[in-house]
Amino acid sequence: MALVRTFRLPHLEDYPVQVALFKNVTNATFLRSQLLAANPDFDYAFLDATMILSPLPLLLTTSLTLQAYLSSTLRTRTPHSELVFRLHPNNNIGESYRKFGISDTTTHLIAIKLSLPPTEVTNESVSKHLAEVVEGESVPIGDEGEELGLWADVAKIRKIYKLNDGGKGRAKGKREVAVNGGARVRDEKKEMESVIMGIMVLKGT
Repeated sequence: MALVRTFRLPHLEDYPVQVALFKNVTNATFLRSQLLAANPDFDYAFLDATMILSPLPLLLTTSLTLQAYLSSTLRTRTPHSELVFRLHPNNNIGESYRKFGISDTTTHLIAIKLSLPPTEVTNESVSKHLAEVVEGESVPIGDEGEELGLWADVAKIRKIYKLNDGGKGRAKGKREVAVNGGARVRDEKKEMESVIMGIMVLKGT
């Protein structure tokens, strides 16, 4: 069984969100082919984990997606494709999939399954199915979901959201911490989160 974390958004508790994280994935090409074939058994939001900075933007885009679904204002074919679309700062749907969705070279994967009627979706059903179809190592997700930003490629994320400033955003004297083998400024990541989430909200209006 794959390790799946169930998140319940405070204002959307009737729509639990099932999230799984995998590393060392070896069959991304197969998974992507099933999405392209619109196989209903693979109706997930499959995301390249290197493009997710932290759990907060991911949960925000999930919330915006559910709100669009409930108000019948989806801009894409399915709620799961909408989730991928809303991560991107512009309205180019194809570009959203290419930048944030699964690709043939994806090795670190986030899989999200929304619990929407009439399909019966449970933590157990998602765990069983993902264990059968994803060839990779399942990674546990804690209550706060911090692991979802474990492999964030900050340089790529800054470029996508046009946050590159040549390092000028690093305030003098702020405490640095070791993350994934490199030194980063904690406050800088928080600032990036705020800007990214602001972009998402503006796109959703």
